[in-house]
Amino acid sequence: MQLTAVEKLFHILDQSALILENELNCTYLEALVETGENLFQNRVLQQGIDEFTAKKLEKFYSDADLSAMEKEDIRKAFQLACLKGMKRHVQPNHQMTPDSIGILLAYFIRKFVPDRAFSMLDPAAGTGNLLTTILNQLPDVEIRATGIELDDLLVKLAYTGCNLQGHPVEFFNQDGLANLLVDPVDVVVCEPPVGYYTNDRQAEKFVLKAEEGHSFIHHLFIEQGCRYAKEGGYLFYVVPHHLFESKEAQKLNAFIKEHMHMQGFLHLPDSLFMNKSLAKSVLILQKKKEGIRPPKEIFLMKLPSLSNKRALAQIFAKFDQWMKGNK
Repeated sequence: MQLTAVEKLFHILDQSALILENELNCTYLEALVETGENLFQNRVLQQGIDEFTAKKLEKFYSDADLSAMEKEDIRKAFQLACLKGMKRHVQPNHQMTPDSIGILLAYFIRKFVPDRAFSMLDPAAGTGNLLTTILNQLPDVEIRATGIELDDLLVKLAYTGCNLQGHPVEFFNQDGLANLLVDPVDVVVCEPPVGYYTNDRQAEKFVLKAEEGHSFIHHLFIEQGCRYAKEGGYLFYVVPHHLFESKEAQKLNAFIKEHMHMQGFLHLPDSLFMNKSLAKSVLILQKKKEGIRPPKEIFLMKLPSLSNKRALAQIFAKFDQWMKGNK
């Protein structure tokens, strides 16, 4: 049976990573970074590997022609390898945004930001899957993208995946809630971790800090995005359904009203998530700027299954009508 381009590249990444995992006595994900860099450089970079193993790896790499592949196929193959590694070494902060959410965000970014060039920041980039999904969906736009990620393994995976896809994304290996070496951007995208931020000293620098105990990390990331968005810039967040129902919701609401205009809150279908209690929504904000008025009404919608094209088309038609009514 003929393999698809995604299956073929996944096989190359997977088998070569397994070889390096054994040779270097490291985890599968660490080996995936190593093999991805080999594939990008088109040579075996690791020292001390015997000639037979090096030849075996070179044979795998010779079967991969990245220049002839679609960027989206490369992303999917690399994502599959990342997912395999995460299942083998489960860590709560090692999670990736589903492809369909990235595609949906790209749709809304194009609608709200029709410019042919803009800057974009993800302050909690993870493996870079959300960033690269958006970049691949907007190939005709010149996007200067920056990713921030605290976990050194995740940032290596993000960097490697972008290299393989040919995306010149700049990554910083640091806490996304610290002071960032980033100029204000036109667009912020983020699926922040959900839960508590344990660095209470850093949380003290935020308006949305908790009065007692640890602060909600996802609230702080919304404030951080506001800090690094340009006036009039847009922010697209993947947040818990119950974002505005928590004990800190009143303070979050007040912060948003003071600094931003809420444009939309879209409930993603529960079917996208393994557990209904973990279901999320898309929050769309615009940082205030003189001369920009809030929308007449916020676009609130519960999205159907993203595989139901007919129902989705109806939602998008309603959204277009909303956009016209709010210009």
